[in-house]
This record gives sequence, structure tokens and C-alpha cells, in this order.
Amino acid sequence: MSNSKALELPVLQEEAVPCCPPLTSAELSQADAVRMAAMFKALSDPVRLRLFSKVASHPGGEACVCDIADVGVSQPTVSHHLKKLREAGLLASERRGTWVYYRVEPSVLAAMGQMLTTR
Repeated sequence: MSNSKALELPVLQEEAVPCCPPLTSAELSQADAVRMAAMFKALSDPVRLRLFSKVASHPGGEACVCDIADVGVSQPTVSHHLKKLREAGLLASERRGTWVYYRVEPSVLAAMGQMLTTR
């Protein structure tokens, strides 16, 4: 990857805790709205959504960039999109030798799903 630093993978939580109550049960706080909007904005790009899906569905729960980079764009563009997903808090990454491995942050899917459910 270019000049980006890899993030350390945090310890996995046993159970993911959603950030926000369902939209139908209470108004979102300003902070929760900003956080969730950044996540949904990052996923609103088709290439980012495909990359996120490739990581989330990869066997073992993590994927090497070498295994997910085939999304129809150049390698620098893949790196740019992965950086945006990391910045939005959707992915964590770890450099191992020359490769970077990605995994979905443990509470991301639970938080997004919980927010979009009804009470």
C-alpha cells in the first residue's frame, strides 16, 4: 500500500454491541447520526460496498488485500477505497510483511442492523 499506515487490530469482542437504538424507537443523538452517516456514506460507493462485502464474507473473517483487489479498478484506487472504509470505522487493518489484511470491525454490522430494525 502507498503511504498509509496499517491500524492495529483490536481484540475481538465476544458480542457486538450496537451504537444506536432503532430509528423507530428514539431520535438519534447528533454524535450517533454523524457516526452512522459516515458509515453509510462510505458504503454508498459501489466499489467500497463490494470491497466491504468481500472482506465480510471472506473465510476466517479477514482478507488479504491481494485476495480482494479484483473489483474492476486499479490497485491505487482499491487502496483509496479501503482507506475510506477504515476512516469510517468499518474496517480494521494489519500489515503482515508486504500485505495488509482487513476485517470488519466487530460491532459495525450489529450497529447498522440494529439501527434499521423496528422496536
